Amino acid sequence: MRVFVTGATGFIGSAIVQELIIAGHQVIGLARSDSGAKSLLDTGAIVHRGDFQDLESLRNGSAMSDGVIHTGFIHDFSDFKASSEIDRNAIEALGSALVGSDRPLIITSGVGLLTPGRLATEESMPPSPSPLPRVASEEAAGAVADRGVRVSIVRLAVSVHGDGDHGFLPILINMAREKGASAYIGEGLNRWPAVHRLDAVHLFRLALEKGAARAYYHGVAEEGVSFREIAEVIGHRLKVPVVSIAPEEAANHFGWFAYFAAIDNPSSSQKTREVLGWRPEQPGLIADLDREQYFKT
Repeated sequence: MRVFVTGATGFIGSAIVQELIIAGHQVIGLARSDSGAKSLLDTGAIVHRGDFQDLESLRNGSAMSDGVIHTGFIHDFSDFKASSEIDRNAIEALGSALVGSDRPLIITSGVGLLTPGRLATEESMPPSPSPLPRVASEEAAGAVADRGVRVSIVRLAVSVHGDGDHGFLPILINMAREKGASAYIGEGLNRWPAVHRLDAVHLFRLALEKGAARAYYHGVAEEGVSFREIAEVIGHRLKVPVVSIAPEEAANHFGWFAYFAAIDNPSSSQKTREVLGWRPEQPGLIADLDREQYFKT
């Protein structure tokens, strides 16, 4: 299969490219820079120049493919709504080239969109209206599905961890370094679902090869790891105190990250495992975090 991958040089996308090539697929990777293009060529992928805001390049890449995996996203938390709207437009552009073709389009979303405090399953839907801008991705997927595009959605866990991680765990580590303490909120019993990067990319391939139209798949290997456990590993590794802070102090300590530090988002992937035969095999979050690799400066 000839697969167009956006975000092909990113933390997840680069591993998807390798996973697909090893499985015998031909990969067309989106690249906006010379360095990104070189890294794709080095893996054996075909380079397609463009970026998420160049909608014509997205339509062209999608049109020349047998399937599309969209992992690209601009992680600008200073204007997350704008980033989410860019993603909406990108999904609509990718889908426009696939209408009526039965070629699969795999969209990336997150279980963090779902109602907190109760177990989220593949049948769970974000509240409507949702206060979270990221819901734009699932809304756009629904819109292109209504036009006859074969869309599947992979919802990733709050923490996608592994070598090369530059997401939430490194943010917490750097915050603990700067503040001289590794903190959790209240009793720290709120739960983060987690998945190793390599298990996640295998799920994307299965969704591409075996996924159904309008299906939701959960990239969740662990239903919920307590935030306190995460803070304790970070504190131990950095040799800084592990402290509880009151909910009303969370914004002061965590800043924009306070929402994620407090989220209680237990999530299941039981149906995903049953229908796709997905079996996570990599280390869990705590075992993976408790390595020197995460704490190199």
